[in-house]
Amino acid sequence: MDNTFYKMKESKLIELKNKVDALTGVVRNLIHEVHSCISMSEGTLTALQLHLGKEEWEKIVEELKDKEKRLKDVEQSMEKGS
Repeated sequence: MDNTFYKMKESKLIELKNKVDALTGVVRNLIHEVHSCISMSEGTLTALQLHLGKEEWEKIVEELKDKEKRLKDVEQSMEKGS
């Protein structure tokens, strides 16, 4: 077993623990923010879908799928060319 932690001063270990605790809090806040963004985007898309109606929404979704497919095709042809 590595004795690194046994050789460190207690003050250094406390400092490292505090840094880990602070980073843990930052990560928790970031996860919360991501969940908030997801919730807001889902609500926005639902509102747009209700506003447009089923037929118009499906038309837009198909156009986006076609556009994505064309972009992938261009990327693949560029990769083959390089």
